[in-house]
Amino acid sequence: MRIRTILLVMVASVFMLVSHATAAENLVETVAKGCEKELTSYCKDVTPGEGRILACLYAHSDKLSGKCEFALYDAAVQLERFVAALSYLANECGDDLDKFCSGVEMGEGRLLKCLDDNSEKISARCTQALKDVGAK
Repeated sequence: MRIRTILLVMVASVFMLVSHATAAENLVETVAKGCEKELTSYCKDVTPGEGRILACLYAHSDKLSGKCEFALYDAAVQLERFVAALSYLANECGDDLDKFCSGVEMGEGRLLKCLDDNSEKISARCTQALKDVGAK
């Protein structure tokens, strides 16, 4: 069971990094533009990383403009959809990962490639999930 959990998390991570790096960059850009005033006013001295920028915005949440609030809300909604898609993919492809890809090293898209290499053998559920989330 532990291997399956690791594989499911890895598929989610690989899919996010390989397929949606641009989408993640767009989310960051949306928040950066929407909250530009707040970031330069309240968070200019904060070192990015480990959620410090979001923590800064949270600390000043009573001072956020409507534009910034909307940018944060929009990013949260998009991330929620993305996580739901990843969860769906992990659920539908878990057995196939165990069966066909258990010996595949995690990272750099190898698990997604393994599923693709075994596309003729993987379950219809997994195939459909890959299509549904745009990974195939």
